[in-house]
Amino acid sequence: MVKGHLEYLKNRKVFVTGHTGFKGSWLIAMLRQLNCEVYGYALECTSDPNHFSLLKSNGHYVYADIRDPNKLKQAVSESGAEIVFHLAAQSLVRPSYRDPRYTYEVNVMGSLNLLEAVRASPSVRAVVMVTTDKVYANREEHYAYREDDKLGGHDMYSSSKACCEILIDSYRLSFLKPDLVTENQQILLASLRAGNVIGGGDWSEDRLIPDLVRAAATKQTAKIRNPQAVRPWQHVLDCLNAYLIVGAELLKGNREAAGSWNVAPEKAAVYAVENILTLSTQYWNEIKYTILPQQNAPHEANLLMLDNTKIKSKLNWTPVYSTQETVALTIEWYRKYYESGDCITERQVEKFLAA
Repeated sequence: MVKGHLEYLKNRKVFVTGHTGFKGSWLIAMLRQLNCEVYGYALECTSDPNHFSLLKSNGHYVYADIRDPNKLKQAVSESGAEIVFHLAAQSLVRPSYRDPRYTYEVNVMGSLNLLEAVRASPSVRAVVMVTTDKVYANREEHYAYREDDKLGGHDMYSSSKACCEILIDSYRLSFLKPDLVTENQQILLASLRAGNVIGGGDWSEDRLIPDLVRAAATKQTAKIRNPQAVRPWQHVLDCLNAYLIVGAELLKGNREAAGSWNVAPEKAAVYAVENILTLSTQYWNEIKYTILPQQNAPHEANLLMLDNTKIKSKLNWTPVYSTQETVALTIEWYRKYYESGDCITERQVEKFLAA
């Protein structure tokens, strides 16, 4: 069952950067349900297993680096896509400490390359840029950040994404203002800030759920660094639904959608890591863990919340799944995969669309 904004996106030509990644591959699965003609641009799959490979997805895919402006420009132009979802990124905090230059090159210059490519494209009318909940100058207080709060970032990943937000706003003002009589004035641009997105098929390093299920699959005990850390947990499908809503509004020419948007669960659904651990063990008894704080570990935020009022009130987005349902669906995905080799992504997408 497809309704509303999803119906509007059916059969469109869509360009996705980072299509081999966790969120990108789930987005591909959703777009397939909408019968979209999908064009992707990303690095080759590196993890084994890999969610994108499990999907056996048909599409027009280019495997290249987002830091190559010429290849990216050519790929966007040749796609003839109407809408672009930019998800390609170095998306992990701890690796950003190890290689800050790469993090900034991919996240900031890669985003600029994408913006330049779409500005040169005769077909693109809407661009959804994905950043993170970590773009705010986090005071680690019991406060849910709003879209107009101060940007910042303690670690290199967070600060690179805050830079992306400034870049996006500057690019919109410099080149995409609606009152400029230019050939590109039809392009509408938005940024979406979401974080702690979970779901099946994520095998990234130093992430809670992937660490838990990797250990469970080999009957080992996962080591947990910080059980008191509080995050806005949400299912990947809820998050992508927000991306699609904003994308549809941009395609419709809704200039109010061309801005920044927080994508987050309700404040009551903000859980500590220890709560997610408890829920996870309820859904797969192979999950075992021990608390093992790391000495001299790089800084990671302990408390982070977002205010979702804007996207709820203006675009009528609300989360479909509670935190408990989110964890249940996520663990179910991994348990099915590790016990039987079954990839249930399409079933979960169909169930979500029906909901």
